[in-house]
Amino acid sequence: MNNIQVLGLGAGDLEQLPLGVYRRILQYEGTVYARTLDHPVIAALQEEGVTFESFDAVYEQNDQFTGVYEEITKRLINETGDVLYVVPGHPMLAERTVQLLIQARDAGEIALTIEGGQSFLDSTFQALEIDPIEGFQFFDATDLSSERMQLMNHTVFCQVYDAMIASELKLTLLEDLTPDYPVTIVTAAGSRHEKITTVPLEELDRSVEVDNLTSVYVPPVPEDQLNHQFFRLREVIRRLRAPGGCPWDQKQTHESLRKYLIEEAYEFIDAVNRQDDDNMIEELGDVLLQVMLHSQIGEDDGFFTVDEVIRSVTDKMIRRHPHVFDQVTVNDADEVVTNWEAIKQVEKGTKPESILDSVPESFPALLQAEKLQKKAAKVGFDWDEVEPVLEKVQEEWQEFNEAREKENIEEMEKEFGDYLFAIANVARHYKLNSEQALQRTNTKFRTRLAAMERAAAERTGSLEDYSLDELEELWVEAKEKNKGAE
Repeated sequence: MNNIQVLGLGAGDLEQLPLGVYRRILQYEGTVYARTLDHPVIAALQEEGVTFESFDAVYEQNDQFTGVYEEITKRLINETGDVLYVVPGHPMLAERTVQLLIQARDAGEIALTIEGGQSFLDSTFQALEIDPIEGFQFFDATDLSSERMQLMNHTVFCQVYDAMIASELKLTLLEDLTPDYPVTIVTAAGSRHEKITTVPLEELDRSVEVDNLTSVYVPPVPEDQLNHQFFRLREVIRRLRAPGGCPWDQKQTHESLRKYLIEEAYEFIDAVNRQDDDNMIEELGDVLLQVMLHSQIGEDDGFFTVDEVIRSVTDKMIRRHPHVFDQVTVNDADEVVTNWEAIKQVEKGTKPESILDSVPESFPALLQAEKLQKKAAKVGFDWDEVEPVLEKVQEEWQEFNEAREKENIEEMEKEFGDYLFAIANVARHYKLNSEQALQRTNTKFRTRLAAMERAAAERTGSLEDYSLDELEELWVEAKEKNKGAE
């Protein structure tokens, strides 16, 4: 088992290199391995007779940084005898090869010692004159994820090696920031070559040269510029419900808000039917508002928070999609539904008293009929062919007519309900959506009647001035004009 000693070269000039590290490198007998020769200290030490062997060629042989670091680590581990390995900055700061060497040590493959060099962060804080205690984040620009960023903090991105990485960083930041938001490019912080340039974000990859000593600093972003992020919505809803907030929001309960959730859901569906993307955004926002209000009421009452709501649905989606998040294989969408129902039953634990218990009684009547029939069909209570279903429709219509002839209103309502239930069953057998079908007819009626109103206004002013026969003519005319759009 060979021993690998890792030393940090600091952030910039030889003057920044700790004396102990400097002596250890000079006194080392043999070749010193360096992750890269592209560092000011390397050139100074070469002038003093230190021999280096670098892994710069590995960068050219790999398309991804992950492959570079793994290859460097593999070569170091396979060296015979003791190895001195030097890296830029501090070994424990943004140095993936050192983390891989630690994993090898923990696996018993090597012996490892690590000694620090000055971190470039110290010099960066001084150059920018910022105090990280106010809130600080540090990211590798080669491995970005916007979900992890909290841009109300001081934020530094290291390893902005070249224009391509700078461009990718810019595009990631533009998901949250405006093109004119100021960012600061810091190169060789703390050295005599230190350079600090502030530019609009959109200029990050255009007008400034970057190298392996370059970092990018993003100052804290005012919260009102982050209204697109979830935490801001949560803060707004919490403030509305808090003392000094909105009297209307403060007095709401789960019960008082019920109708709004239903209304907003239908308004979103209306936007979908119109294929109106802008309105979909607005209506989905209104649906989300209702979710947030209910969640805040739950938090105010001490029963649950929106975090629990999110955790619940996230866990559920993972559990019920084992074909995505586990090793289960499915052949088609029908198998997905079958697995979903089976997993759902396991989650519920005890078997429900009725197969219909999972169909909410608050569903719209037509949708509820469809759901009830599907549940019954799952246990075999269903016709295999559609012909008996059509006969049932005729039977229910006949029974309605019989009640109508007797002028029995209550019986007529019952029989008409049976007729509608049978009609919904026909739609289900043909895999039609009853609710959507009726909605299309409603829309068609709206379009035609609106066309009639316009035609009447152009002539005499109002539909009320027309006879039934004349209204029928307007209807036929509207039907012809709108046939292609319906």
